[in-house]
Amino acid sequence: MNFLQVEPPYIISFEEIVWGGILVTVSMAIHGLGMLWVLRVNRSIKQKEGAKKNLISGLWPVIFASFMIIFVHLTEVLVWALFFLWRGCFQNGSLSFYFALNEYTTVGSKYNLPLNWRLLEGMISITGLLTFAWSTGVLFTLAKEFQEQGIELFKHRHQKV
Repeated sequence: MNFLQVEPPYIISFEEIVWGGILVTVSMAIHGLGMLWVLRVNRSIKQKEGAKKNLISGLWPVIFASFMIIFVHLTEVLVWALFFLWRGCFQNGSLSFYFALNEYTTVGSKYNLPLNWRLLEGMISITGLLTFAWSTGVLFTLAKEFQEQGIELFKHRHQKV
């Protein structure tokens, strides 16, 4: 390892800021539409379940919503990965997706973007934090409904007649 080797200076470019803003906007739009889709499908499942009042029928929509939320997040990561691939940051789609997923989840990786795109490493992480918070809110709402249903079932079954 050469300690005298100095990395060239990094200067944020207008292009980076613009593309970062576009990617954040697209991600948030996908997420917003995705969360509405999750809630709509969840409501539809609950309406189809109808009069079935047991814990399994109440838990199923929450579990299914979780998988849908993961799919929405992976779609957002794909957008970033395709951008990185398009801009020649990585040699293949798998590595681009791996990098984007690790940055989006704030795990990080041993890979970095080229110097002229470094700002996007932080911007993708900020996007992931924002969308995970939003997803948590949606999942919390659905879990709360499930828990309230469970408490009502418990009360109904244990009432003194």
